[in-house]
Amino acid sequence: MVRQKLEQFAAAYDLAEERSTGLGDDQSSIHYPAVFLFIGDKCKEAIEPIMLMNEKKWENSEGLIYIHAGAQSESAANFAVSSGQDGPIGQRGQEGQQTQGWEPPAPEPAAPFEQPTAYGTAGMQGRSVFSQSGAPHSPRLLHYRIPVTLQEGSAAPAARRDIYRQFYEEAEGLPALNRVLRQASGALAEYGRLYPSFDRVRLSIITRVDDPLNVFVPEISLLAEAIFRQSFKAVQMDLYALISEREGAEAFGYSSSLGVAFLRELELMQQLDYEFSAPLHVTEDGISIPVTHSPSPLFDLVYVLSDRDERGIASLNGMQSCYEIISHISLLKNRQQKEQAWGANNPAYNNTSFKNNIMTESGRQGFVSAGLSKVKRPNQSIALAVIYHFYHGLLKRMKQEPPLSGAEKLSFFGLDAAALERAVEGMLPSAEGLSEMHGLMTNDVSYSAIRKLSLREAEETLFGGGGEAFFRSNFEEEAARHLKELGAADWLDKAVTRSLEQRPDVQLYALAAWTGEEDGGVAVQLRNSRRETELLLASAKAELEQFRQGRVEEQSFPRVPLMDRHNLRSLIRYLFDNVYSRRRDILKLELKLKLVTKLEDALQMLHGRYQGEIMQLEALERELRETALSSIKTADDYIGQNIMEYYERVTAELMEQWETKRGRHAFFAEGALGDSRRLMENGPEGLTDRLIEVCKQTILASPLFKRTFEEELLQRANVTVEYGNKTVLTKEELFKKLYRILEDNAAIQVRLYDYTQEHRYEEKYVFGDYTSELVRHIFQADETSRIYKLGCVHEQRSSGLEKLNLMGGFHLEDLMYYLNGKVYYETYSQNGYEFHGIDRALLPKLR
Repeated sequence: MVRQKLEQFAAAYDLAEERSTGLGDDQSSIHYPAVFLFIGDKCKEAIEPIMLMNEKKWENSEGLIYIHAGAQSESAANFAVSSGQDGPIGQRGQEGQQTQGWEPPAPEPAAPFEQPTAYGTAGMQGRSVFSQSGAPHSPRLLHYRIPVTLQEGSAAPAARRDIYRQFYEEAEGLPALNRVLRQASGALAEYGRLYPSFDRVRLSIITRVDDPLNVFVPEISLLAEAIFRQSFKAVQMDLYALISEREGAEAFGYSSSLGVAFLRELELMQQLDYEFSAPLHVTEDGISIPVTHSPSPLFDLVYVLSDRDERGIASLNGMQSCYEIISHISLLKNRQQKEQAWGANNPAYNNTSFKNNIMTESGRQGFVSAGLSKVKRPNQSIALAVIYHFYHGLLKRMKQEPPLSGAEKLSFFGLDAAALERAVEGMLPSAEGLSEMHGLMTNDVSYSAIRKLSLREAEETLFGGGGEAFFRSNFEEEAARHLKELGAADWLDKAVTRSLEQRPDVQLYALAAWTGEEDGGVAVQLRNSRRETELLLASAKAELEQFRQGRVEEQSFPRVPLMDRHNLRSLIRYLFDNVYSRRRDILKLELKLKLVTKLEDALQMLHGRYQGEIMQLEALERELRETALSSIKTADDYIGQNIMEYYERVTAELMEQWETKRGRHAFFAEGALGDSRRLMENGPEGLTDRLIEVCKQTILASPLFKRTFEEELLQRANVTVEYGNKTVLTKEELFKKLYRILEDNAAIQVRLYDYTQEHRYEEKYVFGDYTSELVRHIFQADETSRIYKLGCVHEQRSSGLEKLNLMGGFHLEDLMYYLNGKVYYETYSQNGYEFHGIDRALLPKLR
């Protein structure tokens, strides 16, 4: 829970930094409305990251629409959310009939079908748009359940063919799909005010090549285009075909066959003479209208992205880099152009020009891939490092023990001799109460009859047990009652609270040490006080016992000869004044001993409580450190260097500045973290929340965190270099390193058989501040030898920059995935597996 809070804080800080204007970064805006259509269950995981990246990068991202078309299978049901109103959705239309390949049979009666729904809550800023069950919950995310049965992980010999036929046989599929797409079109119209132009819509279709459900790509894509054309003058469609070679390592044969099957169909879809016609458009009255695609490639461009780059290196983040590329390409092609004065030196992306450059002389359209790299201030790692060092600095302050003497420590806890004396006197009945003993009834005994007895025997003869009973009832029991009512723990807490008002420099670690067993500590002194009291008590009891053994006639009380009654009264007065006053003194010592013992127990419990608090505090420190180090490991080795060392110094300096302005103990004031004893009052999670708030106010708000990416990295790179060292990194050397990192990390995300294939064409785009020194260095780096087009997507940005490398012109036979998978596809086909819904004879020949 703590780590989750920290990661949320770091992500929110990163988002805030990238969104900030003026000294920070701004966001781009897209020009035309956009829709992201995810087809298949395997691309479900792409929805959330793409939504969040768009939300983070695009100023008008709240107008984007997302659609997911997944199976009506058990696996799909795990992530699809129902509206709770399952049932028929109205009139059913006639199923579609495709002109190519297989002819569907006559329609069957419709079955109830769950209504497509939009989900959840709107806000996505820095938060997951998925519930714990994996279910998306955004009103801009629509879900369509394809009415087919597909068992997860199955390798059915005719799975793709069967679900294709099943879709056309199930009467409820097309009306539901029409309804979802119309719902999306209506939603786009509502968001129209967010876009500079509403003439066209950008439709991005995302699917995994090995997902059987991509057999419906032509139907779903063309129906979407047809419905959107009713609201827009033009619909531009791009397809993103994702390849997961890591997952293919587990089930490589069947999975590869599925992937090759789709790539063959994709090559068909991109041919100049590709045609399509089927009655996919269904009205509310069940009337079917043909959707027709005239001879031309189906998609404007097809992007093939893999989790292995062209060097064969697997991405550490799996498919995450592919999702980021999709977001960046979408922005590059649909960005609202801002006013800039560098048009000649900074050419913008031109889609028509790019398409022409990747087309062969015969007119064959090439595929496209891309690579993305980033150099940016690692805001998340910095935030986590700062909060760790901030907390470490707080604990360091808490460990500073002020130099109090032993007597001052006792007084701090309200355990000094004077305080104990006051407490005991407050619990002990007044000595004046002894005078009431004179009213006790005596037995009819003469003085002469008892003068030879001891004082103990004389008292027993005179009063029986009356004296003891009186003392027990009026003194011992009363004192015991007061002692029982005294809350030792409360006593100590109140004393510490009072003392802390006078000594705010005393913190939890000192309290724990003083209540422990260290020399000069309160526990040791209290134990010495108990032992001293025990000795005094033993001595007092012995003296009393010796006194009571003395004979009556030997005592020095006044006697008058022949005055028996007078002498008896004089003896009684002597007994009460000397025996029971001593009994009261002994009771006082006993009471003090019990009080000290009770306080010792409470002190021990208090020490345990303090130690428990410290253990929790130090466990949180370890958690903060581990979270920071884990985050730093995810950053590029160069970009993430010296984060802990540099921000340890920065944080310490800012903490000292804060204390100089607001007082030495400002961080433990009521308006900040408060009493160190109460830090864990709401558990580690509560302290983490408070820590984040105080750190944001006192440390992260400093101008030191508003420097440009290059300045910050240069300072950090040199933080461990001693003064006068000639190895100090210069700005020019830093730029060269960053340029190399950007280029190396932007390797194209697809493996090709020949790295320098015949039709390779490249364009590269930097996302950052065109006026910055680093971007100018990139433009000048290989200016004379450059054989690719270089442009900059200008954004006011100080936290770093990104580089998108586009490469197009390769074909199906250039893909290593296709070449490696073709043997499985052919072998499975020879063994009776059917991978296509349409007639296989319509497909291009295997290359």
